[in-house]
Amino acid sequence: TKNSVVAFQKAYNLYCDGVVGSKTISAIKQALQNDKSYSDVLLKKGMSGSEVKTLQNNLKAAGYYFGTCTGYFGPYTEQVVKNVQYKFGKNSDGIVGSGTYSLIQDILAGKATPMNSSTAVAASNSSPTNSSFRLSWSQAQNIFTIGTTATVFDIETGKSFNVKRTFGYNHADTETLTAQDTAIMRSVFGGWSWDRRAIIVKVGDTYIAASMAGMPHAGRDDKPSAVKVYNRSGDYGYGDNLDAVKGNNMDGVFDVHFYMSKTHSTNRVDSRHQEMIDVANEYAKKNY
Repeated sequence: TKNSVVAFQKAYNLYCDGVVGSKTISAIKQALQNDKSYSDVLLKKGMSGSEVKTLQNNLKAAGYYFGTCTGYFGPYTEQVVKNVQYKFGKNSDGIVGSGTYSLIQDILAGKATPMNSSTAVAASNSSPTNSSFRLSWSQAQNIFTIGTTATVFDIETGKSFNVKRTFGYNHADTETLTAQDTAIMRSVFGGWSWDRRAIIVKVGDTYIAASMAGMPHAGRDDKPSAVKVYNRSGDYGYGDNLDAVKGNNMDGVFDVHFYMSKTHSTNRVDSRHQEMIDVANEYAKKNY
């Protein structure tokens, strides 16, 4: 399809017009040749090098890899490999040998037929596009309700941690459940940050494309929830203490946005969050 061609061209730094011209054909042949030359090489978690980067580029061209092609075979690359193996009826061990390389060649050439699909429920089954995991805020807030726990899956790193929605009306103000969950979240961002990241929010068997910012704010873990306090985290000063989960090494809440949710400060949709939600939706459609 044209979208697959564009994805391949983007992964290989070609002009993205969706047309299979001479340069695109040459790149496809080179990608397949690269795989053939590595047919006897076993790639697995913890390895690094040009062979791993070629693998990541090919998975990105096939529409399954949404992270940065670093050449390091980390947890995210392993999970993507497992997803592809499972979807096409292979042993999903996350290890890339000649069989998985041949499979990836067939996917790139349009010769592979999926054998399995995940049991995960697309969040927007009631929407016109039932293959979409992008659920509007008006719907998402009734699934990820205040007091509901969920698992956040960060797409680029492949890391997961547990959370609870505790506040918020324009989007989900969310807290990690434990100190261990907080440590995982911090490792995802490399510290606290307002950067936006593409995530999947798993509520039971419902998977929702979302975006998170990694900056706790507006709360104090050492004070009772919802009372007026001074010196709230994130330089929020005096106000309601938005910290309901105690002992998790996090002061306050962090933002989780869904399709067409808004910020509390501006009452407007944040375009950067929406871009990450689109990334999450495309990942979910390919992998769940």
